[in-house]
Amino acid sequence: MTWSILARDDSGRLGVAIASKFFSVGALCVHTRRGVGAISTQALMNPLYGPAGLELLAEGRSAQDTIDVLIASDAGHAQRQVHVLPASGVGAAHTGAACIDWCGHRVSDGFSVAGNMLAGPQVIAATAEAYLRSTCKTLAERLLDAMDAGEAAGGDKRGKQSAALRIHADEDYAALDLRVDDHADPLRELRRLHGVSLERFQPFLSCLPGRGRPSGITDRATIEASIEMFHARHKNHA
Repeated sequence: MTWSILARDDSGRLGVAIASKFFSVGALCVHTRRGVGAISTQALMNPLYGPAGLELLAEGRSAQDTIDVLIASDAGHAQRQVHVLPASGVGAAHTGAACIDWCGHRVSDGFSVAGNMLAGPQVIAATAEAYLRSTCKTLAERLLDAMDAGEAAGGDKRGKQSAALRIHADEDYAALDLRVDDHADPLRELRRLHGVSLERFQPFLSCLPGRGRPSGITDRATIEASIEMFHARHKNHA
């Protein structure tokens, strides 16, 4: 009842975008960890796949080995869909035999797309092709474009309700974690929220304490200058 895309960019950022005719799809389906990988658990989801899968990746397991271990101990694996993208190396996916049509996945270099209960295989294809076309944009923008293309190709065959976008960079906390839990047009609302996040949230994040700056920036004038610099760079990039 969901489709999603996992991706990583050349800088090592990890991203996930997901949409569904289901309440709060971002709450339990999406999992990421700095320097480890990204996971989405779908269909009759098993939320335990996320933490367990990230631990397996952190131990050095491949994406395929991670999936094999997860489903081996799950009697309901035929009704699960999960895809895994490590911080480096190839991804992997599992679409259980009992998942509801249309269901399937596509694993490519640096990204993967998976979905179930979709309008058809064109949803996966359109999502992947849109992601591949938008190479000059940020990872978040590429994921939003990809999901919009999948929606235009039919999306979840039951309709729309929720969506989420997560970007994980080089901190233990996410660089961006947006959720639309219940909305008539969740992907459009998700894009609106992304736009709002660019106003102050994303530039402010660079001033917070982090792995390379234990105390962060606390001088308000410096924070405001940092926000202005962010907008100048973003304007030039656009």
